[in-house]
Amino acid sequence: MSTKKPPIYLIAQNIRSLYNVGSLFRCADIFGIDKIYLCGYTATPPRKEISKTALGAEQWVAWEKKWQTHTLIKELKANGVKIVALETASASRPLPKFKPKFPLALVVGNEVKGISPKILQLADETVKIPMLGKKESLNVAIAAGIAMYQLNLQFF
Repeated sequence: MSTKKPPIYLIAQNIRSLYNVGSLFRCADIFGIDKIYLCGYTATPPRKEISKTALGAEQWVAWEKKWQTHTLIKELKANGVKIVALETASASRPLPKFKPKFPLALVVGNEVKGISPKILQLADETVKIPMLGKKESLNVAIAAGIAMYQLNLQFF
């Protein structure tokens, strides 16, 4: 197996908390994400709230603002990128059982509403983090970090 990690992108759709955006940058840096796409009303740097949790990662992690998530996904798919949505839906495959194909873009969604139905329809695969407690979901940045770690396990 090659030691070079294939491209992994992060698509953040309509993330409302600037602190979550910062945390996504920090996790993206740690797990070697090639680029973050900040979609819809997701805020972009520079913002002090993003910097507070990103701890500087927003200065070197590549990112791009895209208003229309569906247009971005269609462009990525046309270039051979597999789209994987992280969502708690019952039909989602448990993340530990998912066998990723690269290049890949991980999609995370709004803290309350999740990923929009239109984007879920465009995804090649939908995955979820198995939950053992009473809560039905995790904070979006924490969930994204877990998923990025899982996607990169084979490269450590």
